Order: sequence, then C-alpha cells, then structure tokens
Amino acid sequence: MKKVIFLMAVLAFTVTNYAQDSEKILGTWLTQDGDSKVVVTKNAEGTFNGEIIWLKEPKSESGENKLDDNNPDDELKNRPIMGLKLLQGFSYDEDDEEWVDGTIYDPKSGSTYKCLMWFDKDPDILLVKGYIGLSIIGKKVTWKRAG
Repeated sequence: MKKVIFLMAVLAFTVTNYAQDSEKILGTWLTQDGDSKVVVTKNAEGTFNGEIIWLKEPKSESGENKLDDNNPDDELKNRPIMGLKLLQGFSYDEDDEEWVDGTIYDPKSGSTYKCLMWFDKDPDILLVKGYIGLSIIGKKVTWKRAG
C-alpha cells in the first residue's frame, strides 16, 4: 500500500511539474521592437497561441486602425492588426524544454514561418525563432515579459 501511495505522489508531482514548465510561457510579451504586445494562451486542445493585444501605433497615417495590408491573401488584407493571431499551434517539448511545431506570422512582411520558442535562463526573456525549412537557419529575437 505504501508503494502505491508513493507512486501516486511521484506521478502527481511529475504531472504538476510538467504543467508548470509548459505553462511558464503564458502571459503577455513585449515583442523585440517594443511596438506590440502579444498574449500567449493555451487552448482546450492543449496548444499554445498568441494574439496581438497592444500596438504602440495602432492607427495608420490616415487615422484608421492598422490593417494586415501586407498579407499576400487579398481576402485577409482588411483584417485589423489588433487582435491578430501571431502565434499558432505550439506544443511543449518536455525533453528540449521548448515550444515547437507552431507558426509565427509577421504582419510587417505578410509572411508566416515555422517557429520555436524557449527560455535560456531568465523566465522573463522568451527567445523566439522563426525559420523556413530547418530551424538551424532562421531569425532569433528576444521578447520580454510585460508586467
């Protein structure tokens, strides 16, 4: 009986620890240029996504809300940047301690890239790498936790 209780306690600790590690990405992040904030959430399927919730300059020169006008899909050019899903479909890789298998959309270029994210040491500094093909080649940027 003691062995069963011990095994249950170890299992509960492991599951809790895994959840804490995977969910430390949750929250609001200031992007590398300091011009937008992205909130990362976890959906019911267990994947992580991110949405733009703040823009330093939310209006265009004409005073209208900024739109996704660099998108190559003409039907998407009229959607607002505010509220745009920037990160989609990430899962947590416990072995490598990173979020993988997701994509990141760059509204400045209208391009979508494969993406992975991880922490080095500081839990308030998120490393985000967008790439095409192999993750060895790509662009890494630093996001900072926003309050």
